[in-house]
Amino acid sequence: MTKAGHKDLETLLELLELEDVGEDVFRGRHIGPVGSRTFGGQLISQAIMAAGRTVGPGRPVHAINAHFIRGGDVKQPIEYHIQRQRDGRAFANRLVTARQAGNDIFVMLAAFQDFTKGLEHAVEVPDVPYPDVLPPLGDHFVGYEDRLQMFVNALKPIDMRYANDPAWIMKGTGERLNHNRVWMKADGALPDDPLTHVAVMGYSSDTTVLDSIITTHGLSWGHDRIVAATVNHSMWFHRPFRFDDWALYATESPVAAGSRGLGTGRYFSLEGELLATVVQEGLIRHFPRRK
Repeated sequence: MTKAGHKDLETLLELLELEDVGEDVFRGRHIGPVGSRTFGGQLISQAIMAAGRTVGPGRPVHAINAHFIRGGDVKQPIEYHIQRQRDGRAFANRLVTARQAGNDIFVMLAAFQDFTKGLEHAVEVPDVPYPDVLPPLGDHFVGYEDRLQMFVNALKPIDMRYANDPAWIMKGTGERLNHNRVWMKADGALPDDPLTHVAVMGYSSDTTVLDSIITTHGLSWGHDRIVAATVNHSMWFHRPFRFDDWALYATESPVAAGSRGLGTGRYFSLEGELLATVVQEGLIRHFPRRK
């Protein structure tokens, strides 16, 4: 863990400390380095925390389904309005609407279920090197600082270890790859609250899931003129986990069409257990440079 990483994780945990401003209404802030619009992972993680605050302890999140409506204004706070749709014997459902200046910018359905034993099976974890033998993310930025300023200057609360070359390095070698494999964990210790671990994983899930769309075509952020924006994002949490332990985020893209691309991902523990599944659709537009 780097000192910078530790500081960035503290910033993320501050982002997850929502202010209770009314009956089932919570206010989130923008803190630290920000881009031109609210990072999707921030909206996901803050919405998870807001929904979870209205559900009793011991009933974990098992699924979220989110849609991004407008780009968030990083100069304004965000209000998360919760509708309690169901509180059953084993299930609870919440609708979260994120608003700024009277406009809806994001909506998310969150489902909670008591964790009980039942049938179990899962796909196998991909065969990749373990994170302790892989370089930290910062090593991959060396020599690319000018092209990747947005990534270099971004908040980095997640320790990320690529098991394959990232897109900008593959661009130089001419390699095309229809999948990406990245080990991830919080860049420091997290509190024991299980909801926080889910929220931090939710934050991380918006970082590399669309990469396989562009690496399938031999493209890269920073090298090629690409416009990308998340349209919708879903996650299913299969079993309890700690996200200050390593998890492999294995992603691929089954399809791109109609100026949109689909990215899918799976989080595996070091022991090979499937922890969570992700599906994200993004707007992807490529503007080739004239030769």
